[in-house]
This record gives sequence, C-alpha cells and structure tokens, in this order.
Amino acid sequence: MKAILICPGYRPAVPQLLETGPLAAAPLLGETLLAYWLVHLASLGAKEVTILACDRPGAIRQLAGTGSRWGLRIKVVGEMHELTPAEARAKHGGGEGWLPAPHDAVRADCLPGMESHPLFESYAAWFAGIQAWQDRAITPDRTGIREISPGIRVGWQSRIPADAVLVAPCWIGEKVSLGGGVTIGPNAVIENRAVVGSGAEIVRSIVGPDTFVGDLTEISDSLATGDTLVNWQDGSSLQVSDEFLLCPLRRPSRDATEWFRRVAQALTGSSPALLPADRAVAPHA
Repeated sequence: MKAILICPGYRPAVPQLLETGPLAAAPLLGETLLAYWLVHLASLGAKEVTILACDRPGAIRQLAGTGSRWGLRIKVVGEMHELTPAEARAKHGGGEGWLPAPHDAVRADCLPGMESHPLFESYAAWFAGIQAWQDRAITPDRTGIREISPGIRVGWQSRIPADAVLVAPCWIGEKVSLGGGVTIGPNAVIENRAVVGSGAEIVRSIVGPDTFVGDLTEISDSLATGDTLVNWQDGSSLQVSDEFLLCPLRRPSRDATEWFRRVAQALTGSSPALLPADRAVAPHA
C-alpha cells in the first residue's frame, strides 16, 4: 500500500520553530513530527510513502533515510510550495494500491489522530499539542522511555538526583542531566541531552534539546531552546545574553573555562544519586 505525506512549509505564526530546520523535523518529545507520521502510516498498512517537502527537502531526506526503520520504502520529493492533499493526489497519486482516503494523502500539520490540535497556528497551539500527545508518544518503534510514576516519563541514561521534584505530567528525554533540588513540572518537557542546573524550576514549559538551563533559573510558560526564550502565551521572544542562565550546549563562547565548569557541576550535581526505583515524585497535579 502507498501513501503521500505532505510536510508543512513556512508558518508565520511560529518562526522560532523554523530556525534550526523544517517544521516536520522539529523536536517533539524526543522524536520528530515526521517520525510520528511514518509510524502511523506504517501501522495503517503503508509500505511505500512519498514525502513532499517544500522546505529544506535535503534535511527531510536525511531524517527519513531509506525508511527501513519503519519498514517502509520512502521517496522524498522537493516541491516549490506546499500542496494540498487534493493537489498531491492529482500530481503524485493514481493507479492501484493506495491507502483509502483520507489516509492516502495527509498533511502533517498536526499529530496523527489529533486534528483538533493543529500545531502551527501559534506557539500556544504547539505547546498544547505536545502536552496532549504525551500519552501517545511512546510508539511501538521506541525503546528506552519508561513511566516511573503516573504521568512522569523518563528516557534512558538520564540523571535525576534523589532530591529532584517531578510533578506530573512531565517528560524528561534521553541523556538529560538534572541538578540537585530542581523542580520539573507540571506540564514540563525536557528534551534530549538538555542540562538543567541545581535549584532550577521548569513549569508549563519546554526545554529544547542540547540546551543548558543555569542554576536557580526559573522558566515558566515558555519554550526555551538554545539561548532563545519564547513566551508561548503571547508569542514574544527574547534572546538571553547570559550563558549562565540559558544557552546552547553545542556553542560555548565567552569565558569557556567557567562555562564548562558550570556545565560539569550540573552534570555531576551535589548528589550522586541517579533515579532510584523508589525515589519520591510529586503527585499528579
């Protein structure tokens, strides 16, 4: 069976999400929108998927690969503009062996089965969609994520000190390091490889992958990625100049020795304990 997947193009309401790559490749609970849709199409019986990409098709091609991860054969086609499902059917469809409509040509502007949560109408919509998806994010092809308490999910090789307070619902990705005395949640997502310093508090917010949050920093109602902070409620954004508060882990600059000392301190923490099975977590909020 065959299907067409239409990647979203430019969306003026969420420019910050486009900074590091196309929207289909944006980090979302340790995966990408593209990956979730490919899992979904495979579960419907698709064996061949044509991906239409009008924004940086090379990045989509690299992300999708051959499709073997999902048991698919994938072809990525660059387009000049984002096609509608009807246009995609007319241009790339035809013949037999297609999934039944509407699954034969789908636009990835929401998560599968979440049409009531369009992702790109605003930052608030993006945040709400991710929160609504948490219960479905552990797809059959994923390993290394476990639910340590109702509504609290933690990825493999993440370091969580014994005095961390985790308030459901929250998601802590893979290879995340939390400092002592942190509070994560409710409605918080810490993406893969992020480092959160001692005493920091993250509530109703998303910390992007490879992002450093400094000691005692409070982040609320925001999307924090690299050195950029976006208020998802009103869409305002701020570039944080103090690297000890917020910065990308892969781009250290000023005072590198002190910067690495701070990161190393956050990685080791004052408490050596790592996520014991019986550690206390805050109840579901």
